Amino acid sequence: HLNEISKLTESMGLGDIFSYSKVKEVLMANELGHQVPKGFFGADGITPEGLEVEYKSTIGEKILATYKGISVQPTWEKQEKYLINEKIGKYPEHYYARFEGTKIVEMWMLTGNDVLEYCLPRLKKQYQSVKSQKDPRLGFQMSHKHIKLKGKKII
Repeated sequence: HLNEISKLTESMGLGDIFSYSKVKEVLMANELGHQVPKGFFGADGITPEGLEVEYKSTIGEKILATYKGISVQPTWEKQEKYLINEKIGKYPEHYYARFEGTKIVEMWMLTGNDVLEYCLPRLKKQYQSVKSQKDPRLGFQMSHKHIKLKGKKII
């Protein structure tokens, strides 16, 4: 079955869906009625209206999301602009799914502004210390508490 899935997704131009949680993105897009972009960078899904959106998934007991590997810019002002315009705020909707196997058992949606409100203070605190590290990238974890407080439950 996995070989057939691989052939099917290759023929659709989706690439290796077993890399970078792409298979979960495909499952989320299917559930939401979204399209899956080709490739492994940029938007994770596209709504029927053409809106590019972000997906995050977990297999943990509680819904949460990890944003990692965020490029560090030369100044905090440039970093903030990058986060708002190119990385987080670029996507007006962020979807979070909790999986049990291939089944989505819980899904929430937060606006890009809600995600920025949560992450900007946390990333600003990290910013100075991370610049001096060997691998200077930022990251944060969106807590289940914040997802449930600010989010709209889908499933």
